Amino acid sequence: MKYHSHIDTTVTASFGDALLASLAPDGGLWMPDKIPFFSPDETARLGAMSFADCASELAQHFTDDRFSASDLKDLCRDAYNFDVPMVTLTGENLHPALAPDAEDFVLELFHGPTLAFKDFAARFMGRAASHLMGRTKQRRTILVATSGDTGGAIGDAFLDQDGIQVFILFPKGGVSKVQEQQLTTMGTRHSNVKAISVEGTFDDCQQLVKAAFGNSELTKKHNLMSANSINVGRVIPQSFYYFWTSLQAKGAYPQRPLVYSIPSGNLGNLTGGLIAKKMGAPIERFVIGNNVNDPFVDYLSTAVYEPRPSVPTLSNAMDIGRPNNFPRILSLFNNDYAEIINVCWGASFSDAETERHIRRIHTETGYIMCPHTAVGHLAMEKFAEDISDSFTRITVGTAHPAKFADSVERILHTDIPLPGPLAKAMKKTKRMHVMGPTLADLSDYLAMHA
Repeated sequence: MKYHSHIDTTVTASFGDALLASLAPDGGLWMPDKIPFFSPDETARLGAMSFADCASELAQHFTDDRFSASDLKDLCRDAYNFDVPMVTLTGENLHPALAPDAEDFVLELFHGPTLAFKDFAARFMGRAASHLMGRTKQRRTILVATSGDTGGAIGDAFLDQDGIQVFILFPKGGVSKVQEQQLTTMGTRHSNVKAISVEGTFDDCQQLVKAAFGNSELTKKHNLMSANSINVGRVIPQSFYYFWTSLQAKGAYPQRPLVYSIPSGNLGNLTGGLIAKKMGAPIERFVIGNNVNDPFVDYLSTAVYEPRPSVPTLSNAMDIGRPNNFPRILSLFNNDYAEIINVCWGASFSDAETERHIRRIHTETGYIMCPHTAVGHLAMEKFAEDISDSFTRITVGTAHPAKFADSVERILHTDIPLPGPLAKAMKKTKRMHVMGPTLADLSDYLAMHA
């Protein structure tokens, strides 16, 4: 597969080069030259595989000749050594024998090592980058801006890997207590992963990373690489779980249309879903749930895209006023607004609405949602209000509620037990560097530690 810049399609690269370069030389986002399409017979074969093996076959169509089929199978089996369950709100797995009349499911993407959906992309990306660098003996300095979960997933995926230094930038006071503990306690004081608390918003962190990549001297000096969703190595793997899980859902309920609801911030998760649909995944539509940081939902209703400063909310990982992947979505649809709204529908919700929904779902079903998943489920319910026909609803569960225990426990007045990895992290001493949101501050820190 060849990739091109979304700005100038004559600027091209292989998958491996696009992965390690992060951005195209003209500042554009890398896009695949074509999306592979799978026939019904091919999708039936892929759907019968395990998730890891299906992912490895899909990956063969998006990578280059530096990755053999055997390499990718080993990579995906190592990366995806955890479950990808779809459950009803009463906890039953999606299976016609267990839930023949069920329509409302949560796709729990938080069973990886850092308990967030970012593990899927980060673990594939980390192993792919290590595979390439092991062949060339290159070194890289990874800069990643995080609004909560990305940094943890990237840090875990690259921890203690030779030739790679990781710097995680997060907004001071802008992530949950558990997330901050997870971000700032990885490895040891001398490990290759370091956390930086930036005095500003996530958008400030994101702009700082972009400014660093826009500085050719800094980029060359430190061999900078991004692990944010501007990197195509983050976006492509997110298509894999939409493709495979949609085949499982359609197999269970073949007569019903299939709709996914995605709590959205930087739009990388949605972009992965849209790529899966173009590959032939049997997905009818995507519902997009935003908090009050909702430039994409506004775009869907007005055809006008107006990025704006982000504001802090309960669902902090979606506090993004300038979503990175919006240009990729335009590119996938050749800037055709009518085509985009034919596939995408959106709604946004306040913190008060999110809190009420978390309480209602818990009271009615016993199921505990993180604030982001609750926003996605709210959007699905709103979408369903005007739909008379039956359809299979799958809300993407993006993070374990324990990652937001301080908020969820306040809302539900109940304790949220911390899973083992989080309980262990909470006992560790935090290590982080605090700095202002300036390129000079970041440059100085990199000079000392990269």
